[in-house]
Amino acid sequence: MLTILFVSCNASAQKTEKSKEVFPVSKTDAQWKSELTKMQYYVLRKAGTERAFSSELNNNYSKGTYYCAACQTPLFKSENKFDSGTGWPSFDREIKGNVGYDVDYKIGYARSEEHCATCGGHLGHVFNDGPRETTGKRNCINGVALIFKEEK
Repeated sequence: MLTILFVSCNASAQKTEKSKEVFPVSKTDAQWKSELTKMQYYVLRKAGTERAFSSELNNNYSKGTYYCAACQTPLFKSENKFDSGTGWPSFDREIKGNVGYDVDYKIGYARSEEHCATCGGHLGHVFNDGPRETTGKRNCINGVALIFKEEK
């Protein structure tokens, strides 16, 4: 019982800390709802997860940059994208300084959550099972949180 209480308290503390963080782009909940699709709002503002293999960006290998769907901050480069087989767009690294990290306890244990450093929008999670020949990281990102701009 003490373990459950401890994990619950930690999860609440993390959520409270993040919700107080101030980002350069800050809007009311009503503004976000009016600017984002229902699914973008669910993922970016409520830390939801899209269904695996549902994003058209999962199989996109065109040359370009992936931007935050909420505030247009560049987050990932196409040359760092790889097929992880998980059903979500995956990258071995982010654009430095544009992605922030928190600890997420939602499923009962600690995971590294990624968010846009400009607006705080939830992007996904980072794991240590990516390509060993590069960074070893797998930034597992919800496609709905991204907008792809092809390089011309």
